[in-house]
Amino acid sequence: MSIRVTHAHGDHIAVTAADGTEILRYVYRPDPDPFESRKPYAHPLRTLAGRTVTGYRPSDHRWHKGLQMTASHLSGQNFWGGNSYVHGQGYQRLPERVGSMRHDGFPVFAVEDERFSLAEELTWVENGGAEWASELRGLVVHSVDEEAGAWALDWSVKLTNTRADPLTFGSPTTAGREMAGYTGLQWRGPRDYTGGTAFAPGSDADAAKLMGSQGPWLAFTAEHDDTDGHSTIVFAHAPENERAVHESHWFVRSEPIPTVAFSWAFFEEFELPPGESFAYRYRVVVADGAWDRERVAAHLDGIPW
Repeated sequence: MSIRVTHAHGDHIAVTAADGTEILRYVYRPDPDPFESRKPYAHPLRTLAGRTVTGYRPSDHRWHKGLQMTASHLSGQNFWGGNSYVHGQGYQRLPERVGSMRHDGFPVFAVEDERFSLAEELTWVENGGAEWASELRGLVVHSVDEEAGAWALDWSVKLTNTRADPLTFGSPTTAGREMAGYTGLQWRGPRDYTGGTAFAPGSDADAAKLMGSQGPWLAFTAEHDDTDGHSTIVFAHAPENERAVHESHWFVRSEPIPTVAFSWAFFEEFELPPGESFAYRYRVVVADGAWDRERVAAHLDGIPW
């Protein structure tokens, strides 16, 4: 199935399937509220049948926006957005801690019949205006398969510390809040996904049991309101992530909110020295239907890295 890409310069990029369904919108225009941590995000993500699988600015967490790169605790700053967790005080509204990610350009923008690739240069800016890190981000839309009812998005990040001091990456859990290790690439699901089913290789379908676990992939499926159908979203690590600067764990909730994060600092902090870089690569598969463990595994095997 071919795809079409349109670019509203200074605002967003949209990827549309052959039948006219917009399956991805990547927004890089800065949002108006700095407290929500201004940064690019992907929303909406849709299945080939048009079912939306991302949420945007939900009433419980206005700073949750589709699929976005985050860092909840970074050397005393919050690149997640919203309230900051402080040990002994809980969540506090501390706007002076909220940083941003500035879009600087697209050095790569390549459209083929069935594949779209871009590279984006960004700068991570702390609240006072100091530039702390440079990021080279990659997005690739591929494997658009009408028969399978699925398509894939690969998201990569290479982050370089550009300040004179180490960057320390953590999470609310490393700051003292039990089992709240969210940070890294984060997905927020739509309301339809609340109470949905999360599962992973060899695991029971229980988001609570998967919280803080490790594994090559994790899937989330739910039934949609109004459209009378299910969808499944799959999150997978690239093989090289096993050799990354720090091991990852799943942050996953089905209730009270549907969310998944590839947490790179769930239980322990790690440091990135000045001038050094780290990299991760992820895959997100968006599918129509309620897939089971066997179908997820077979589909991932069919689209090698």
